[in-house]
Amino acid sequence: MKTDILAFGAHPDDVELGCGGTIAKLISEGKTCVIVDLTRGELGTRGTDQTRKEEAAEAAKILGVAARENLGFKDGFLVNSEEYQIELVKMIRKYRPEIVLANAIDDRHPDHAKAAKLESDACFLSGLRKIETVLNGQSQEAWRPKQIYHYIQWKDVKPEFVIDISEHLDKKIEACMAFKTQFYDPKSTEPETPITSKDFYESLTYRAQDLGRLSGVTYAEGFTTEKLIAMKNFDGIVL
Repeated sequence: MKTDILAFGAHPDDVELGCGGTIAKLISEGKTCVIVDLTRGELGTRGTDQTRKEEAAEAAKILGVAARENLGFKDGFLVNSEEYQIELVKMIRKYRPEIVLANAIDDRHPDHAKAAKLESDACFLSGLRKIETVLNGQSQEAWRPKQIYHYIQWKDVKPEFVIDISEHLDKKIEACMAFKTQFYDPKSTEPETPITSKDFYESLTYRAQDLGRLSGVTYAEGFTTEKLIAMKNFDGIVL
């Protein structure tokens, strides 16, 4: 299956929170996107791995992604090992994306930065022909994405570029709130966490609004890059 964008998340909900608006925008423009979650998020304070699975499926439906997979790695204990790298290589070769959206390069949750390096290394290794992988009984061909962009999560990482999501913020928030056991719910009797507060819920809007303010649009999501982006002209630039 050839896809335009492959979005990795250390946990279910990482992608929605970090780049859900961008995915919604790209899909509305006719691009195809697949989400691959590395863990089941089983260490989350609220809910269970089963509720996370159901919520992830609902969020994927809201965004309109072509597929969503979960690699079942151990939540809280991600490592950049050969075993994990090979599993990501299989996903990259399966979906053959032009662009990979990856976890934040630095963040509050240790899994996020670990996942960012794991995802980046797997993108490079996936292009090496002498690394042989087999999926569903079939040998895979080497494939390396053209670009890796890291979305921003909890920490206020300075973006190197932003995507205008002004027309898609509502869909991003809807997809995030599909994870109803994880976020703000005044009726919940489960323990409070930093992401269950009303302030965190409101931050989905005001952080996007602030990036929009700085870039001349209404709402935006920010990304960092691993290499310089070459532009042919100024088309699409907000002047």
